[in-house]
Amino acid sequence: MSSIQQLKRRPIHQGSHKGKGIAVLTSGGDSQGMNAATRAVVRVGIYLGCKVYFIKEGYQGMVDGSTNIVEASWGSVSGIIHKGGTVIGSARCKDFMTRPGRLSAAKNLVDRGITNLVVIGGDGSLTGANLFRQEWPGILDELVTQKKITEEQRAKCGHLNICGMVGSIDNDFCGTDMTIGTDSALHRIIDAVDAIVSTAYSHQRTFILEVMGRHCGYLALVGALASEADYVFIPEWPPEIGWPAKLCNKLTQEREAGQRLNIIIVAEGATDRNGDPITAEKIKQVVVEKLNQDTRITVLGHVQRGGSPSAFDRVLGCRMGAEAVMALMEASPDSQPYVVSLDGNQAVRLPLMACVEKTKAVAKAMAEKEWDVAVQLRGRSFQRNLDTFKMLTRLKPPKSAFDSDGKATGGFTLAVMHAGAPCCGMNAAVRSFVRNCIYRGDVVLGVHDGVDGLIEGNLEELKWADVNGWVAQGGAFLGTKRTLPTAETMPLIAAQLKKFQVKALLIIGGFEAYQTVLMFAENRDKFKSFAIPLVCIPATISNNVPGTDFSLGCDTALNEITEICDRIRQSAQGTKRRTFIVETMGGYCGYLATMAGLAGGADAAYIFEEATSIDHLVTDVKHLSSKMASGGISRGLVLRNESANDNYSTDFIQRLYSEEGKDYFTTRVNVLGHMQQGGNPTPFDRNMGTKMAAKAVEWLVDKLMNENTFTTPQSAVMLGILRRQYKFTPLQELKLYTDFKHRIPCDQWWLKIRPLLRILAKHESTYEEEGVAIDAEDALETIM
Repeated sequence: MSSIQQLKRRPIHQGSHKGKGIAVLTSGGDSQGMNAATRAVVRVGIYLGCKVYFIKEGYQGMVDGSTNIVEASWGSVSGIIHKGGTVIGSARCKDFMTRPGRLSAAKNLVDRGITNLVVIGGDGSLTGANLFRQEWPGILDELVTQKKITEEQRAKCGHLNICGMVGSIDNDFCGTDMTIGTDSALHRIIDAVDAIVSTAYSHQRTFILEVMGRHCGYLALVGALASEADYVFIPEWPPEIGWPAKLCNKLTQEREAGQRLNIIIVAEGATDRNGDPITAEKIKQVVVEKLNQDTRITVLGHVQRGGSPSAFDRVLGCRMGAEAVMALMEASPDSQPYVVSLDGNQAVRLPLMACVEKTKAVAKAMAEKEWDVAVQLRGRSFQRNLDTFKMLTRLKPPKSAFDSDGKATGGFTLAVMHAGAPCCGMNAAVRSFVRNCIYRGDVVLGVHDGVDGLIEGNLEELKWADVNGWVAQGGAFLGTKRTLPTAETMPLIAAQLKKFQVKALLIIGGFEAYQTVLMFAENRDKFKSFAIPLVCIPATISNNVPGTDFSLGCDTALNEITEICDRIRQSAQGTKRRTFIVETMGGYCGYLATMAGLAGGADAAYIFEEATSIDHLVTDVKHLSSKMASGGISRGLVLRNESANDNYSTDFIQRLYSEEGKDYFTTRVNVLGHMQQGGNPTPFDRNMGTKMAAKAVEWLVDKLMNENTFTTPQSAVMLGILRRQYKFTPLQELKLYTDFKHRIPCDQWWLKIRPLLRILAKHESTYEEEGVAIDAEDALETIM
């Protein structure tokens, strides 16, 4: 029987764990997002009535005690969520590795009544915490014998509970899809590659970028996938013998095909099959000596660790921090220690040591040169990333995809188009779809300008090279419009699909794309041209499409909002106290306002889904005023979704805050507008678009090869990310769970996070834990 269990969603009330002692420390290498996690631990702990302590400088601070272990207050974590690194410091500690060091650390904790420990670090830090937990009873006995603690203290602090969060930019811990800091590091890498591309293009240069990853190639691999790099070297998959010739052949062919630049990404721990290091200098020597290309090296180094955390890492830190506190509150002397992880979009609690052992197994496999095993142990996502990169970076499709006359052998003609507003990630999805189809030998038709282009027959075949350079670009190169099919245009659309012999159709877009595919499916009895496999990939900054937890483009928009809010707050630095009212897009969907509020440390976020009354508004103003008056904060941030309430407009809220809070702060309004749709896509959106399109191809081709008729609801689907997996859901089934009037799903997962937003802003609220607990017997399967 499976031991994976959804935790009962029981409400956790304020002050329900009064008197317990919790400490939080960061250990090992720092990473962006650690401060968000620390902030969440402190504020959720205080909300539950616990005494919360900082342990400064990691395990060294625990050993040294004194001023390194200090009680935290709500205000002591104000203004840190946007900062990189860790404000409580981190250090590598040799003293803690000794018995006397752990005795000293235990005494310092017992003296303060701390029996719950949150450790944010890598596998070494978490292993050390588990050893400390196992030795705890014996250490206390020894301290009693030495008369350093009393029998009463021994009885009161008889058991140590620990919970881990993995903070590492390398994403080298088995058991979580993303570690805290990985997404931010990818942002640094992608920003660097995007900047280098322009200068490389000008001078027809080859650039070699060295990124971090001594034992894990995740940053290099996903960075290469998200930047259209030509070659990547990672520790888990060394190149075959003779790689210099293969590399040079690829670069030569690309230049002959008209490409003006090449990007090669190498992880700092990359080796060949014999275990000899492959360095950036070695690669440069090969390229210069054999091709005489102008080649430069850029070593990103600690730039990858620095800078503000991405919105993803801030939200991840907040969610993991809250769940870590809840795991400790529910722990008993018999329960095993957990590490809070992310599996898809689901917070999970995994057995700590099962994950540590699996992580060590990867290193062992690489040491024994079992490369296939190493990649497998990294997990399904890593394997898919590697396979996708290999396929997408082929210069040309395989010869087997074409016959002697150059015609595709796959025999299928597939079309791709957009519908709705443009957003980042659309181009990455189209590129992936085109190359996955051509790789099999199929023909891909691109439909320009959405439904209007389909009506007019504005379709053209897309070749392998036509989609070069698309991944890093925002907007939609194919063009898109909000036009929907009508009774009058349906016959015209059906005629064009028949004319171009389209056998399957992918539509990438927002709510309009969902409606378009649904209308095609519902009119199959009238028009045979619609009796083909149909897939919709959700792409909208509003994240308001049913059948998925995330839409393409919403991560980029969320980062744009978060960065703008950071700048807006900074603009008031050194001035009198000020509150900013920020209006976000989203239609009737409050996703952007809520998640940007969590990532930006907002004091309130008003959305359509959660009714707002004048009493709520006045209460929020008074609450913010009290925080200003007490000196806890000097700048306030309030977000409002553009359609939150027809009567309580952004202007109304600004006037209300200005009047009711005039003795404490001034108020300013910022309407962000279409800035939220602009910018270059984030690594998350680039990677998501690439993977979703690849899965769409697999599904469409499987339908075409194994079925003859396409009239059932199961042949017109939404491809979405639901909790822990990609899922194809029939659109006619989703129709039952859609609020068409307001263009939102009836059930939205992120609403359960809203209480956390209010708790972290010091409001009274009731928190509901979101985690899934996974016991040891299922841990290995889940980690895989």
